[in-house]
Amino acid sequence: MKINPTHYAKLVKLMMDGTYTCRELAEMTGLAYATVLSYAKALYNEKAAHIAMWEKDSLGRDVTKIYKLGEGKDAKRQKMPRTEVYKRYRNKQKHKALLRMMVL
Repeated sequence: MKINPTHYAKLVKLMMDGTYTCRELAEMTGLAYATVLSYAKALYNEKAAHIAMWEKDSLGRDVTKIYKLGEGKDAKRQKMPRTEVYKRYRNKQKHKALLRMMVL
């Protein structure tokens, strides 16, 4: 995939200046999300960018990588405690069993 040099320059400038998600970068540059993600991953793989931080979802989990240009250490991703993982799994299983009982 090839993008306009102006769009690429804008993408690089935004990645140098701030910390934005790939969705935000796509909106600001006018590029497709998949294109921005592809370029960000390529820059990361070539060690030209690093993970500056993680954006949390509504449940408080780290899910979205935020890339920043330049060398640096990747931000650590916080893991959910095992007890919370097991609790969510058990609740999901109870919910499935309840749905099966209601259908029969």
